[in-house]
Amino acid sequence: MPRNLDTLSAELPDLLLDPVVVVDEFGRFVFVNTAFEQVLGYTRAQLIGRAMIDLVHPDDRERTLAAAGRIMQGGSHTDFENRYQRKDGRVVYLSWSARWSESDRLRIAVARDVTALKRSEAARAAVYRISEATHAAESLPALCRLIHNIIDELLPMGNFYVALLDETSGSLSYPYREDRTGSTHHSEPLRSSMALEQVIRSGQPLLTAREVRSECGGSRPDPVSASDWLGVPLLDGERVTGAVVVEARNPDPSYTADDRDLLQFVSTQIASAIARTQIQDRLRHMAHRDALTDLPNRPLFHDRFDVALKRARRESGLVGLLYLDLNDFKKVNDTWGHEVGDQVLQQIAQRLVGCVRESDTVARMGGDEFTVLLINIENPGVIEIARERLLQAMAEPFNLGGSAATLTVSIGVAVHPQDGEDAATLLRCADAGMFGMKRKFDT
Repeated sequence: MPRNLDTLSAELPDLLLDPVVVVDEFGRFVFVNTAFEQVLGYTRAQLIGRAMIDLVHPDDRERTLAAAGRIMQGGSHTDFENRYQRKDGRVVYLSWSARWSESDRLRIAVARDVTALKRSEAARAAVYRISEATHAAESLPALCRLIHNIIDELLPMGNFYVALLDETSGSLSYPYREDRTGSTHHSEPLRSSMALEQVIRSGQPLLTAREVRSECGGSRPDPVSASDWLGVPLLDGERVTGAVVVEARNPDPSYTADDRDLLQFVSTQIASAIARTQIQDRLRHMAHRDALTDLPNRPLFHDRFDVALKRARRESGLVGLLYLDLNDFKKVNDTWGHEVGDQVLQQIAQRLVGCVRESDTVARMGGDEFTVLLINIENPGVIEIARERLLQAMAEPFNLGGSAATLTVSIGVAVHPQDGEDAATLLRCADAGMFGMKRKFDT
């Protein structure tokens, strides 16, 4: 024990609001005041004799030791910031001023707890980054993934869930769910859905304690088991549009009201980012999809056709093109009306999609004309099999205003590279084949 530690202790009244510590030349605490106990959650008895560096955040230890070395060489240090880990596992930010007493071989330091300031700065930075993510994300799931990464830096988190509310139907959709805990517990998806629905239906934040199921079927708070849940509603003004729920896993610390307020603060930007991305997704969808059948439209078909041909040239592969046209479609509109005609076109689209693989493309070129793009095929025989399958599907009766009627289609076929190297040539070839078949029906 240094000879004048009692005197030194008397000069450091426990009424000081800022943390004060004294560390010996070996880096062990020899004195801490009450404020330091409160900041870290340890008692004085648990701290005295313990190595200071053990409580420093692992990522800050190297530079903390370097700063301590400079102080012990006779320098002083002001406004040195590092992170400490509380007894409950949470992280606090401290800004230190320290000096070395050569005669006592002691390092005396006074700190300010700047955790609230750091959290506020992090929250503002997160809001900005979420806004930026809106421009970087190509889809809603991609945006949610970016938001997950941003929130992961603010809160201890294992799982992250986003739910959106359809105001018209009242149903929930889940554009993003990610489990980073590796949990295999079958009740986790159900619990996450229940938590999301609770937040959305109530419009209020959700903050749970860790719970464990008892043998009697009830639950009780458990500081060791299961997980913590924190959820906040996504709001557009006063209207609830969805919810975000995060889950912490052991050994992560429990969520607090400060965490709830932090997530609620950034949730406004999350809601805004999701709304903007949904609008962008709808606009992209409208630009590339046929409004009646929801099939790819002509521009999107040509984009996919060009990509398929480039790959086929590179890999010496085959691409199949089928061009379809409904025979005498004008009679359908004239007899049953355009509304029934639209329903027929929708039925055709559904049948075509059901006949091909997900990797293939079915598109509406306009009117009653459709194309089917077959990629990654092994031989021309596969294309002929696909053509026969399409003809069989079209031969099934259609529902025409409550009545069943049989309609026929004409199909032209073109194969790359036998019938042409470029899209325009192949389309002309398939189109000519389709009209040749159509003339047979007309005669």
